Order: sequence, then C-alpha cells, then structure tokens
Amino acid sequence: MNNETRVAVLVDCDNTNPAAVEFALRMVAKFGRVVVKRGYGNHATLANSWRDTLVSLAFTPCLQYQYAAGKNTADMALALDALEILFDQRADCFFVVTSDSDFVYLCRKLRERGATVYIVGEAKTPTALRNASDQFFEWMPPTSVQASPAVPSTPPRPKAEAPVVKRRPKFVVEAVTLLASDTPEGKVHLSTLGQYLRRTNPEFSPAAFGYSGLLEMIKSYDLIFPKKEDGGHYTVRLAKEQAPAGEQI
Repeated sequence: MNNETRVAVLVDCDNTNPAAVEFALRMVAKFGRVVVKRGYGNHATLANSWRDTLVSLAFTPCLQYQYAAGKNTADMALALDALEILFDQRADCFFVVTSDSDFVYLCRKLRERGATVYIVGEAKTPTALRNASDQFFEWMPPTSVQASPAVPSTPPRPKAEAPVVKRRPKFVVEAVTLLASDTPEGKVHLSTLGQYLRRTNPEFSPAAFGYSGLLEMIKSYDLIFPKKEDGGHYTVRLAKEQAPAGEQI
C-alpha cells in the first residue's frame, strides 16, 4: 500500500507572480506526490505569461469570469475546489500559492478537517495568512539586472560575500525546556522539536539563523544537548542534565 502524501497545488493567479510557481513545486517535492495542479484567475490574468506557465508546468487552468466589477470569483472557486478535494479524499496536503489574506479562513477550515496547509507567498503576505498555515514559504523575486552605463576604464572588483551571521535564538531553548518537561526521560525527539518550532512560527527555518539544518543549529547551543540514539535518530535535552556532578555548564 502506498502511504505517500498526496498534495494539491492551488495557485491564486490573480495575486501571484508566475515565477513563484516553480519555486512552489520545488518545495512541494519535499512533502509528497502532486495529484492536483490548478491555477485560478480571470480572463485577463490567464493570458500571456500565465498561460505559458500553466501550460509548461502542466497545470489545469481554471478560468473564472467576473460577473460584476470588483468581485473576485476566482478566490471563491479555489476555496470551493479545495474543500471538494479534501472531502473527496483526493489530497490531504495543500499548497496554496497566494499572498491574499482572503484565504485565511480557508486555511483554518482545511486544518480543522485534518489537512496540512502550506502557503507560498511574497514578502507582502500578511501575518494572519502566514500564521494560518502549517508552514509558510516566502518566494523572493529575482533581483532585476540594471543596464550598466559605458564600460568603465577599470573592471570592478568582485564584491565579497557577506559572512553568514549565526544566531542562537532563545526560543529554541525555551521550546526544549517546555517539550522535555512533559517526558519522563527529560528529552524530546529532534523531529518533534522541529515540528513544534514550525507550528509556533510557520516562517521558522534554521537557514534564517545561519545554519544548514536544525541539528547543526542545536549543536551550537551551550544550554541544550543533542544525542544520537540507538535507532539512529536524535533527541535533545537540557545540557545541564548531561553535566557530571559538580560540573557547571
């Protein structure tokens, strides 16, 4: 029996850059198999660049005419289709590509029914929509290349890359303290810790603090201690519990 997660990718074309869709699909690949791919918009939106994007990435275009000025029927169609997909059990994980806060309630209803919801949006995405999801992925538009003036007399020196500043936020220690206190062993699985951090802040990512992963981030702390267990998985506990008697951390 195949237990692979089934994912529906629903794109709000009226409030999204076409270039964000490929980024969304790269994120989706981490979570499961895409079974539904749809793009929603009006007749003006689903043309030109959006038409090319939807065709090349094998999305089903869902054209919604505006029956009255100022009424966005595409949003309602996306929301209704999402609920139908959930009730028909075609997917249990949803990637909604949008920066529109109108979808906050949809995210809440999907999660209430047991679905996992991810949002892919731009920096302008409201906080309410970010927090309504299980995890938020921010898409950054590529930096525009400005036309350079006349060729300079001497070639410019390559800019040195800014060093990555590694930070150790206090909330990670607080999370370990909270989760480990509920266990008789005084430790928490690394995966459970990661899930908790993403649930409390859908934007959480070790990369934002200068680390390649959560384990590397945990190892940088003095107050918490990771340990590789016999099964190969890692657990995390407060470091003071690992110190020999009389030794201070």
